[in-house]
Amino acid sequence: MESKNNFKLYLPALNADCNADISLVAADIRQEITYVAHYITQNKKVAVQKEAAYNTKDFASFSEIVNRFISEYSITSIDKIAVAVPGPVIAGKSEPQRLSWTLDAEKIKAETNVNKVYLINDLEASAYGLDNDDESGFLTIHRSDDFVPGNVAVLSPGAGLGEAGLFWDGECLRPFATEGGHCEFSPRTSDEVEFYQFLQKIYGIVTWESVLSTSGLFNIYRFLRDVKQQKQPDWLTKEIEAGNFTEAIINGALEKRDRICNMTIDTFLIFLAREANSLVLKLKATGGLYLTGDIPVMLQKYLSNDKFYKNFIVSDKMEVVLKDIPIYLVKDQKTIINGAALYAAFFTE
Repeated sequence: MESKNNFKLYLPALNADCNADISLVAADIRQEITYVAHYITQNKKVAVQKEAAYNTKDFASFSEIVNRFISEYSITSIDKIAVAVPGPVIAGKSEPQRLSWTLDAEKIKAETNVNKVYLINDLEASAYGLDNDDESGFLTIHRSDDFVPGNVAVLSPGAGLGEAGLFWDGECLRPFATEGGHCEFSPRTSDEVEFYQFLQKIYGIVTWESVLSTSGLFNIYRFLRDVKQQKQPDWLTKEIEAGNFTEAIINGALEKRDRICNMTIDTFLIFLAREANSLVLKLKATGGLYLTGDIPVMLQKYLSNDKFYKNFIVSDKMEVVLKDIPIYLVKDQKTIINGAALYAAFFTE
């Protein structure tokens, strides 16, 4: 990304007087941890005042979390609440599969006494959050020599597989959510057919989220271990039992500790490049591909080499388009919560 000004979002209420100097709370809800922050709008930006993290499973509802945050930090005036949720938002409601409770904007209004509450898909929020970073927040994986402004694709493997897009209207980018991570995975090689059959016995329907996520990374690993008979080293057994698989397998590959680690990561990267290819082509994302989330950041060294890019541009007829797509790694891990705040502050009055 050459400069922050090149990434211009459609924020129709940015200049509205009612959105100047307002107080808002934004949240990024995840299966294990929910992040909450208090913001003030200043000079058409959102500025963090206070932030905290809570164990999601310790609370019976989101309202309990936000009310706890408000009480702990003695926040006396809140104009808006923005909630980024890991699932589809329809008519102000969401039932994320990885949460034990549902979300309803109207119910949150009643339980928090805040009149303006907005639910937004977490990857759509992340797309808004890209505007909050300057160029230091991005690592260029591939720079285009023939850049053409256009739609943008956002791909985020983490606890699930998030996918979003930004529509280029000729002047601004307009974020939108998708549920593309739940589309069916399709194998290409004979080994991948075997992998698909392995997963089909487990899931029935095999989606890309079953391959490109923390659980997907483990699925690749156990296929290599259980079907391809790759040895599981003792040190990795201990890490798996301690619940540290993702970090352990990535570090094991970086350190070249055992063959199965490198095979797992190499396979994951091939699948990541392939799904990135599909998302970019479906969205005709000439404006770029942005990789976000914990796993891509941990895989920074692998993404920076040519292997990811070479797999990304493989196509029957569209290599001429794919080779000119700029690719960025988003290093900022707060794009979701910052994007939710930005959406609440300046997309609506």
